[in-house]
Amino acid sequence: MHPFIFKEILSVTMILFAIIDILGAIPVIIQLRQRAGHIESEKASIVVLVLMIVFLLVGDKLLDIIGLDVASFAIAGSLVIFIIAMEMILGIHLFKPDEDMANTVSIVPLAFPLIAGAGTMTTLLSLKSQYQTQDILVGIVINTLFVYLVLKNVQWLEKLFGKTGINILRKAFGIILLAIAIKLFRSNTHL
Repeated sequence: MHPFIFKEILSVTMILFAIIDILGAIPVIIQLRQRAGHIESEKASIVVLVLMIVFLLVGDKLLDIIGLDVASFAIAGSLVIFIIAMEMILGIHLFKPDEDMANTVSIVPLAFPLIAGAGTMTTLLSLKSQYQTQDILVGIVINTLFVYLVLKNVQWLEKLFGKTGINILRKAFGIILLAIAIKLFRSNTHL
């Protein structure tokens, strides 16, 4: 067993933090909470943690088994992110709220693909070739704790920004999310 290397843990944590972009997702989280009634921060955080660890350990094998490549997986995630971005920018609802939304929103689309999405999963696969697995695991746990703190305090953040601030943030981050979706799509297609 290799010793934990602080520099590697810090690097992995910062890379994952940038890819997950939980701070950038705050307007989306607020919108989802408003539509669903509440967000189960514990459930969402556990799902994020489990998804990332499983994908780190067996992601490439899992995709092989179901006959998918990383690029196809990333394109599928980019399309879901694209739809969420269009909702934010245009103020429309493409995902129709249903009675199960309150039960499922913490998992889909919040935990996956918004937080632990295709970008995070593909990043984990590339980190695996550069860093020790235990250092990546520590980075995953640190990021999951940060995700939990943001999700747990989303109502406070909503009050802090106010209705006008949230609307401005929603439109601005909708455009950023749209750009991320397009970049993810373009970098995984050979057009």
